[in-house]
Amino acid sequence: MSRRSVVVTGASSGIGLATVRVLTRHGFHVFGTVRRQEDFHMLQSWCTPLLMDVTDEASIQRVFEEVRSALGGETLAGLVNNAGIAVHGPLAYLPIDDFRRQLEVNLVAPVRLSQVFAPLLGADRGRTGPPGRIVNVSSVSGKLASPFLGAYAASKFGLEAISESMRRELLLHGIDVIVVAPGAVVTPIWDKAEAIGIEQFRQTEYATALERFAQIFLTQGRQGFPPERVGKVILAALTASRPKTRYAVVPHRFRGWILPKIVPARMADRYVGKLLGLTLHAGKDR
Repeated sequence: MSRRSVVVTGASSGIGLATVRVLTRHGFHVFGTVRRQEDFHMLQSWCTPLLMDVTDEASIQRVFEEVRSALGGETLAGLVNNAGIAVHGPLAYLPIDDFRRQLEVNLVAPVRLSQVFAPLLGADRGRTGPPGRIVNVSSVSGKLASPFLGAYAASKFGLEAISESMRRELLLHGIDVIVVAPGAVVTPIWDKAEAIGIEQFRQTEYATALERFAQIFLTQGRQGFPPERVGKVILAALTASRPKTRYAVVPHRFRGWILPKIVPARMADRYVGKLLGLTLHAGKDR
């Protein structure tokens, strides 16, 4: 193909859509994967849309065949594992099927997609062109786990570990693996308070703390970076001659990234407990 090609999963909105736009403007041919037909039509003006459920093996294989056919004998420049979901709630009450779904989408799917697309990225030595790169979109929650985001943090902590192992394993093929870890990003989700999932835990002892958490979570989200900011970092991860292994894209960097990592864990526990009303005293009051 005349332009280098990249696959971006979860391209219907937010970071995924912004990444499609940034890469397209910089001359890439982008295959953007979406789950819904209406998103497929919306993406047609920006890229080559492909219908895919990242948890469905048949749809993954179908997309792989379409991309392989379009590439001819050339390598794929990049696979951006962006598709993801966020499951919220106290782990003591979180339905185990919700926990499994969280890991299936955010952790198992990137591994499977990396396996399937590895030959196009350069593991198949018969292809022409330089090896491609895998960009795994993690989160600040890949290093810092907040209350009520345990399932999500587990998926992102796991993605960070998988990325490190895979990066070293794929040295054999010259395929780099890079993590891009955003903090708060302004997307339409912040206009939907119900996305925090408070109602299903309304009858538990965590109801009041969840209300406080939701307000803080939504306020921070609305003050986050625009998704294009993350898209530009993904572009850099794909094109830099000597890319970092991990890019943290975090608003209010000292408060939201540096300080939480250097404060002793027990001190952070006490602060979060008071902030959300999670202290033993608060539990007795209830």
